[in-house]
Amino acid sequence: MSSSKQTNMMFSAKEGKVISLQILKDNQLKEHLSMVPALLVCVKGEVVFEDEKGGSITLLSGDYINIQPNVKHWVNAKIDSNLLLIK
Repeated sequence: MSSSKQTNMMFSAKEGKVISLQILKDNQLKEHLSMVPALLVCVKGEVVFEDEKGGSITLLSGDYINIQPNVKHWVNAKIDSNLLLIK
């Protein structure tokens, strides 16, 4: 019998925060650090997440990325975008 639901622990939250972000087309969430692991979820839009290690990933609606602590990163919006940051 197949289950219609699935759960998966992504990481254990350290700060207990959920932050809603809106980045308009051709704008940037400037370079910064997260002191704790975090999860960035693209709710709507298209953004490019980049980090100081040379990583670059495009996030579309429904995509997410785990953010490593103490790694500089930034986000560029290709179109108007809404994101959730979970710490």
